[in-house]
Amino acid sequence: MTSTTTTVRDDHATKRRALRAVTIAACLPYLGLKVAWVAGSHIGIPEGSALRDADAGLVVANAVTILMDAAVVVLALLLTRPWGRRVPAWLLVLPMWGAVGLLTPIMYGFPAQLLVRALGGGSATGSGGGGKRPFLDEWVFGVVYTGFIVQGLALGTLFVLYARDRWGHLWQGTVGELKAHAPGRGQRAALTAAAVLAVVPGGVHLLWACGWSAGLAPEIARGYDAASAAAESGYVLYAAATVAGTALLLSGAGKGSRLPLRVPLLLAGVGSAASAAWGGWQLLATLTSLADDGRGPTAAMGVTYAVQVITGLLVLAAGARFFAARSARMPAAVPGRTAADVPGRTDTAVPGRTGTEALAS
Repeated sequence: MTSTTTTVRDDHATKRRALRAVTIAACLPYLGLKVAWVAGSHIGIPEGSALRDADAGLVVANAVTILMDAAVVVLALLLTRPWGRRVPAWLLVLPMWGAVGLLTPIMYGFPAQLLVRALGGGSATGSGGGGKRPFLDEWVFGVVYTGFIVQGLALGTLFVLYARDRWGHLWQGTVGELKAHAPGRGQRAALTAAAVLAVVPGGVHLLWACGWSAGLAPEIARGYDAASAAAESGYVLYAAATVAGTALLLSGAGKGSRLPLRVPLLLAGVGSAASAAWGGWQLLATLTSLADDGRGPTAAMGVTYAVQVITGLLVLAAGARFFAARSARMPAAVPGRTAADVPGRTDTAVPGRTGTEALAS
């Protein structure tokens, strides 16, 4: 009896290679600037900027952000190389969750601020204005933020292609089909808490976006303009997406909704990641580098950012449990293979497989 091996052709191989090259190229301007600053260069830093007086803390911060953007290069390789398929799920999903959370607000906020400036509003970058000394040269924001936007688009597309091949079966179907395997009590509690908590920062950011400066640090309030409001509006959208996604998952499962499952998963995932990651970054920044120049966090700012982080972590934990349980019930459909061909699997239910084991697949 002759056995044959089926080779699955990758129809997106060329696209993956191109996207990988674009992602890595988009990281170079930011990495180049940061390395130059760590080395003592003042390129892009105007006279009078506080960055000219860099201390050890700022050097460490620049080194950390170099590592963060270098991680994007690693992710681009992981998503396109054969060894990337053997990486445990959590080791990929966690940094991707952080990348989505940090890049999404830039992908929305920077173009929104550019549009406001084009229409005669405030500065799109906040690099100056109101008689304040410029923080960075204007071109730095354009180069760096454009690079981030390209990174987000290219890396996001790579992840979609990768996730569709490896885990695409986990978000197939409709929300109503969850009725047979509804989220557990712990998942429902976490999602409900996340939806309720998301209303708090969403409401605060809505007030700030409408020009209400109460709760903002004095220096931030003085420099607040239409461009600042444009950026704030994004946090309202992220909170709304989190609430909508969790509500659709919780309510649709019981009502037999025909809404595709990927819609609420995408809303809750991206919305919570953007709220949590950028909220945590802002909280860290205001507690450190900005604390001495009048932009340190007020109680309202600190609570708002902290609640954003908590909301995101609740959705992340519930999502991890949801996908782990779903993976244990639904082995991937690999062309040319049956469930019996998969080591350790004798049927589609994968008896004895725990959620923890599924999360590593």
